[in-house]
Amino acid sequence: MTTFFIWIGAVVGALLAVILIATGIGMLLPVKHVASRTEAFVVSQQRLWDLALAQFQTTNDGSYAIVEQSPPHRFVTAIVKKDLPFGGTWTYEFAPSRAGTSLTITERGEVYNPFFRFVSRFVMGHTKSIDDVMAALRKAAEAKS
Repeated sequence: MTTFFIWIGAVVGALLAVILIATGIGMLLPVKHVASRTEAFVVSQQRLWDLALAQFQTTNDGSYAIVEQSPPHRFVTAIVKKDLPFGGTWTYEFAPSRAGTSLTITERGEVYNPFFRFVSRFVMGHTKSIDDVMAALRKAAEAKS
C-alpha cells in the first residue's frame, strides 16, 4: 500500500513541478503578442465578408463586439468581457486577389495569466484560433460556392 502512495505522491509532485515551471516561463513572456494569417478564397469580397460576419455573429457568446467596420474591406472585433484571462482585438482585412479574395486576420492579444501565457505560446500556438476560423470560412465558402 505504501508503494501506491509513493507513486501517487510522485505523480502529483511531477504535475505540480510542470505547472510551476510552465508558470515561471510564462512570467518571462510578454503579456502582449501579435499573430497573423492570410488566406485566399475563391469567392467575391462581399461574399467572404458576409460569411465572416455571419460566422462571427453565430459563434459570439457576448464576450466580443465589432468595434469598427468598413464593409466589405475591414472589420475589427474586440473582447469586451472583462473577467477573462485574456483580451485583445482581431482585425479582418479583405482584399481582391487573383482567385477571388484574400483575407488577413491579425490578432493583437494579451494573455494575463502566466500559466495560460505559456500554454498559448508553446502548447496551442497564438494562431490556433485564427487557423480554426480560416478553416471554418474555407468550408463555408466551398459549401456555398
